[in-house]
Amino acid sequence: MTLPRHIAFIMDGNGRWATLRKKPRTFGHSKGSQVIRRIVEKCFNSGIEVVSLYAFSTENWSRPKEEVDKIFSLLKKFIDKYTNTLIKNKARLLVSGDVNALPADLKNSIEKVEELTGKFSDHVLNIAINYGARAEIVRAVQKLLKENVTTVTEQSFSEYLYTAGLPDVDMIVRTSGEKRISNFLLYQSAYAELYFTDVLWPDFNVAELEKALEWFNGRKRRYGNVK
Repeated sequence: MTLPRHIAFIMDGNGRWATLRKKPRTFGHSKGSQVIRRIVEKCFNSGIEVVSLYAFSTENWSRPKEEVDKIFSLLKKFIDKYTNTLIKNKARLLVSGDVNALPADLKNSIEKVEELTGKFSDHVLNIAINYGARAEIVRAVQKLLKENVTTVTEQSFSEYLYTAGLPDVDMIVRTSGEKRISNFLLYQSAYAELYFTDVLWPDFNVAELEKALEWFNGRKRRYGNVK
């Protein structure tokens, strides 16, 4: 079975899942956070090298403060609790995005776990927090200008992105029925296969993941060629 080396998830539908159950949106985020561990572990155990999660975009700051605070609290809890599992899987934590704008406790947890797992290379868990792909590209250009770089290739440019050193995204999975990529890993997803499912993220389980991977296995990736 052909699997993606790098799979990315747009974990959409937490709020709608909660609303359907007449619960606050924060309840949906809590349920959604419980799904992450099972999905990431299944990916790693299947042999997928890199898993990227779109956890909080630069646009999400416009949400109610209570919801934003809850998302950050859940992210900190997940990172703290998942450290031993990362170590067991020889997986490195990478956080893509501007962490300097995050709450101090979350930022500290991120830095601590990134340091603890930095030596591992079997797998990478890349969590996008306070991330936007356009901002990432602008940041890369600013760094190039600051270093007075005059010659740039596609490969050398990628080294200035948050995901430097990682393989390009092979597959994006978006839950909840929305069919867009919402400013997520634009440069890295040039040839990604896009899989959309109506399933809301809190209901996305291992069986749904296996269905998505079967779909990917059936794709013929031509990269612009005829064959």
